Amino acid sequence: MQERPTTLQFEGAAGIIDCALDWPAATPRNGDSTALQPRGWALLLHPHPLYGGARGNKVVTTLSRACTQAGLLAVRPDFRGVGKSEGEYDEGRGETDDMLALVTQFKQRFPDIAAQHFVLGGFSFGSAVATQTCMRGMQSQAFKTNGLILVGTAVSRFDVAEVPADTLVVHGEQDETVDLQGVFDWARPQDLPVVVVPGASHFFHGKLVALKQLIDSYLRSQLPFR
Repeated sequence: MQERPTTLQFEGAAGIIDCALDWPAATPRNGDSTALQPRGWALLLHPHPLYGGARGNKVVTTLSRACTQAGLLAVRPDFRGVGKSEGEYDEGRGETDDMLALVTQFKQRFPDIAAQHFVLGGFSFGSAVATQTCMRGMQSQAFKTNGLILVGTAVSRFDVAEVPADTLVVHGEQDETVDLQGVFDWARPQDLPVVVVPGASHFFHGKLVALKQLIDSYLRSQLPFR
């Protein structure tokens, strides 16, 4: 088997978008050798770049583990100005443009994977960018998602768009960064359920296992094995 890359660069409006690639483990499911290949991909977005947010954030890597175990190739980009990614922080606007460009380029480079399932996920600032990316992508009919996962949704700090009815929204009961009531106020007009993890802080210290279990269950419901 050809060696799979673990990093990849795409081109955004401000320059390079440097990404980590997490491939699903080559473990056949129920004796089906086709399960060795990704059955889609996930684009997972990190928290605020100006406050230490990067693709190695533990909430983002928890999202990635759930996605790879569900058979997806997980793509974790660094936003503008983080790591090897070029450009400067743009309050979510340029970052959304970059993610739309990344999706287009991914489809060109990995057409077989892109033709299958696509999941978007984000944590904190990354959740706001994920909602804008999802909304603009669907409005332009550039893509459709099989799932949207928002953790610690930063509704009080950034422009968070309306989302599909089957979106998973997870928030910590004791989130000290984004007030839980604000998330309820955003979700209520959409009749959108919010899953609250008791005792969890914004960064889900000591609650990552519970978070992953919620994501695992959601992905099983959204991406049933054939």
